[in-house]
Amino acid sequence: MAFEDFPLGHRFTTSTVTLTEEAIIAFAQANDPQPFHLDAEAAKESPYGGIIASGFQTMIEAFKLTLAEGGWADASMGSPGMEEVRWILPVRPGDTLHVEAEVLKSTASRSKPDRGFTVIRYDVLNQAGERVMSYTSTHMLRRRAA
Repeated sequence: MAFEDFPLGHRFTTSTVTLTEEAIIAFAQANDPQPFHLDAEAAKESPYGGIIASGFQTMIEAFKLTLAEGGWADASMGSPGMEEVRWILPVRPGDTLHVEAEVLKSTASRSKPDRGFTVIRYDVLNQAGERVMSYTSTHMLRRRAA
């Protein structure tokens, strides 16, 4: 796929990933060593009442799902950034996540005709259909050769 395949309003949904307690703890040990991500006993005393995934792990899992199924990985030329990152509900061991995405804006570059900029809003949902995270990202995507 290329920039032209992501017009305003285009939507897609990814497959799923289930986070295990072991995966949550391993990620936290390497990247976000807070007690409510690492230790079941300490997590019981936290505001969450148990182990939860790092928000960064949730974002990375969502990103991997979108790369696998969003169709834009081959056209990607990077990203100038993300906006409106929100962690809405905790992700717990056993939660199964998927992503629903919608193109909010798609603009061809005026100065570089080989690319365009596509703004996509991502909603990460759990198995109950509850939104656990949302974010908006701008993708620089390769255009088809003229």
